[in-house]
Amino acid sequence: MTVALSYRWCYKIHMNSSKQYTIDELSMLVDVSKRTIRYYIQQGLVTRPAGEKRGSHYTQEHLEQLLEVKKWQKEGLSLERIKTLLTIDPEATRVTPSNTPKPGDISVWSRIFVDDGVEIQIDPAKADMTPEELRTFVTQFTELYTQIKSDRRK
Repeated sequence: MTVALSYRWCYKIHMNSSKQYTIDELSMLVDVSKRTIRYYIQQGLVTRPAGEKRGSHYTQEHLEQLLEVKKWQKEGLSLERIKTLLTIDPEATRVTPSNTPKPGDISVWSRIFVDDGVEIQIDPAKADMTPEELRTFVTQFTELYTQIKSDRRK
């Protein structure tokens, strides 16, 4: 089974639960820093490694946990929400992430004025658009809007 774990690397991961990884290998496979892995363990998002100190090692379970955290983060969930999802009984019905804002949540939106009564509001993080893609989108949308408006006048 080949799994693409980052935009730079593609790894073959064998679903063999007896495979052991060092923190360096795990860090490279998931494309997160060793410090981040330790932080996730501290926060309870990932289980502690087997063994102690230099003898500690990570298993396929740790790899899967890190990939799950990374997947939820890419979806825009906070670590707190991810921890909640990870502690839900896996036998229960699959839970989809709730993107409903809670009081106190902060989000940054781009608001683009097109014409009187026409605006575009985009959350760049959720839209997964680069600044260049956003500019292209706005340019093309504005051109389309102008064309529709001029066609109506004909």
